[in-house]
Amino acid sequence: MQDTKGNLFTRSDTMFGVCEGLGEDFGFNPIFLRLIFAVLLVPFPLQVIGAYLALGLLVAFSRLVFRAPRRAAAAPAGQVTLAAEGKPAVETHEVELAAAA
Repeated sequence: MQDTKGNLFTRSDTMFGVCEGLGEDFGFNPIFLRLIFAVLLVPFPLQVIGAYLALGLLVAFSRLVFRAPRRAAAAPAGQVTLAAEGKPAVETHEVELAAAA
């Protein structure tokens, strides 16, 4: 199984991670962008390669400047946490008692 996590630029299953990075940033499936590049590559090869490289620089710049925030550790099952502080809002048994009532 290939590594699907980690740095987009050093993974073995992407070519610089341009389509994957744009898909993650804008919330769409990167296969659509890959298909557009593939279709336009035949009639406009230099323009598509130039656009791909320019988008690659944009993705690299955005990943270096706007790093993803570290995620807090997941709360144990049945425990609700306050998002800002990562502290338990209520204890597990209180949640169970509230659900039973």
